[in-house]
Amino acid sequence: MHPYWITLSGHLGVGITARSEADALQLFELAFGSAEKIIRIEIIKDMNDLDQNHVVPNLGGANWLRRGIWFPQGHEHISN
Repeated sequence: MHPYWITLSGHLGVGITARSEADALQLFELAFGSAEKIIRIEIIKDMNDLDQNHVVPNLGGANWLRRGIWFPQGHEHISN
């Protein structure tokens, strides 16, 4: 499992933990539809790589080490 950050056009981005990049893209499409908005996808190597002023404070109770979407909040249920 790897945490990924997906950068989107016109949005801060999406944090997803998945088995692979393809798995992350599948979870993204389940939650948000088309992947056409994606600018880039990258593995997060360290929590400090995330936006410390907006992303980290808004993780809430999300577990970024478990498969699923952990940012933005409200999509934690999409992991099946």
